[in-house]
Amino acid sequence: MFEKIFIEESVKDLEYTKRILNFFPKIESKVINKTEDVWGRVKKPYLQKRETLNLFIGRKEGALVKETPDAYGMGKEKHYFFIHAYNCIYECQYCYLQGYFNTPDIVLFVNHDEIIRDMQQLVDENPDSWFHAGEYSDSLALSHLTNEWDEYWEFFKKNPKAKLELRTKSVNLKSIINLEPLDNVYVSFTLAGHKEGKTYDLRTPSVKARLSAIKKLVEKGFKIGIHLDPIVHSEDLENNYETLLKELALVLPDKQLGYLSIGVVRFTKDVFKEVEGNYPDSPIMTQNFIKSFDGKVRYSHPMRMWMLNKVKDICIKNNFSSEKIYMCMENED
Repeated sequence: MFEKIFIEESVKDLEYTKRILNFFPKIESKVINKTEDVWGRVKKPYLQKRETLNLFIGRKEGALVKETPDAYGMGKEKHYFFIHAYNCIYECQYCYLQGYFNTPDIVLFVNHDEIIRDMQQLVDENPDSWFHAGEYSDSLALSHLTNEWDEYWEFFKKNPKAKLELRTKSVNLKSIINLEPLDNVYVSFTLAGHKEGKTYDLRTPSVKARLSAIKKLVEKGFKIGIHLDPIVHSEDLENNYETLLKELALVLPDKQLGYLSIGVVRFTKDVFKEVEGNYPDSPIMTQNFIKSFDGKVRYSHPMRMWMLNKVKDICIKNNFSSEKIYMCMENED
């Protein structure tokens, strides 16, 4: 998977670093002063990830935990995301990371004790706070390399009012499947219709495989979150989501569903340009987008509301509670 591994001087002796290196004994590694001295210094095309990727093991500095944008999560509690990695091994055509960083190379941050310290300070101020993992990377895809989630589990066990969400498209359950299910920890899967998943979610586990992973976690007693986001319009949208929601209902009882978010595809102007260049033949490029209320490129408000409400109706029809459903990143125009 990786051509070279760069290790930041400050973390070279940490146990997490050693665990990662044990997985790649034959890959060339090099100790560097700071991750940012090498990572992203020269622009590397996003699609180069198909051929070669480098791995960086570093220490996250600055803001380790950040407040989320409005309408990011459900409820009125404080919502934060914490930064444990940069970039993703998957290749979703709509992914905003292709226009966010200067490189697709992966960074794994291993100073989890400092991240948890900052989370504790926020929980001391607001015990009901939500914390989300997976903003700049998939939360599970590479988690077997470090097995950091057991340390976070302990934190949320000690702080039962705080909540954790692991956002993923991965079926890599190795790092969590044997952990104790907690009422305040949710493993959240992003799903789409089978056709949409095959078209747009490149190099990811199939939607069928994700449904199977959900089933395994449900049987173990885990709480599950679902993100039907981003939805891309198609002529078969209703039928595709009817099929998906019926299949989801068979493996996920409503009692173990924590929340279900619905959102439509959206881009910043810069990311849209990257998508245009990377995937000129994608059906995304045939969509009727406008510049919306927040400056993003997305469907018109009537179109968005039709799509969102149609999918919400399908969710309710398949016995998912309406009070658990929310619309992600939506405000009135």
